[in-house]
Amino acid sequence: MKEVITIGIDLAKSVFQIHGVDAAGSVVIRRQLRRRQMLPFFTRQPPCLVGIEACATSHHWARQLALLGHQVKLMPPRYVKPYVKRNKNDMADAEAICEAVTRPTMRFVTIKTEEQQSVLMVHKTRQLFVRQRTMLINALRAHLAEYGLLPVLAVMDWRLCSMSSRIETMIACRQRRKTACSRCGHNWHWSNNIYWKATAVFLTATVRARSVCALKISRGWGR
Repeated sequence: MKEVITIGIDLAKSVFQIHGVDAAGSVVIRRQLRRRQMLPFFTRQPPCLVGIEACATSHHWARQLALLGHQVKLMPPRYVKPYVKRNKNDMADAEAICEAVTRPTMRFVTIKTEEQQSVLMVHKTRQLFVRQRTMLINALRAHLAEYGLLPVLAVMDWRLCSMSSRIETMIACRQRRKTACSRCGHNWHWSNNIYWKATAVFLTATVRARSVCALKISRGWGR
């Protein structure tokens, strides 16, 4: 059997498509793998170049395969799309990923550590609570406007007071959760050198600086 030097993986929730080629570009492997079969399969494979689209769970699998000795590279899906030769399906996507990862001009995504991903989860959760809080505030304003009332100056009957108090309680709950997420992210970034460099660029200790710290948008931040 010819040695596989490049493998493209089309990730999914349960069933992954694998496409492997040899040094001449001939197809050696084209098969589907269940989630539980992924690590045993790549454990048996000799170290090779593995291409994955930068999508959900891609950083996790990149870290796992890198521990097995493989060279893993993540690519933005929009850069892989031009290499799809026929109708979009799992086999065509895996083949396109396998071809795209070998292109000399391809741009790759830096693999995030578990710590970086945990901080990004805190940021995304905080953004979710901010959006929910804004939605509730707008809903309260719209409901009161239906009665011709302003939220600040309104003299409401007991039904409107009951409705507004419930919404205000939900708003306060989102605000507390958002504050907790902000505090959690702030505690982590306070001891991070990249955070202080980003703070110097943005002139203030902002959420943007903390996001740069988690994402490490440019490798130059770490120098």
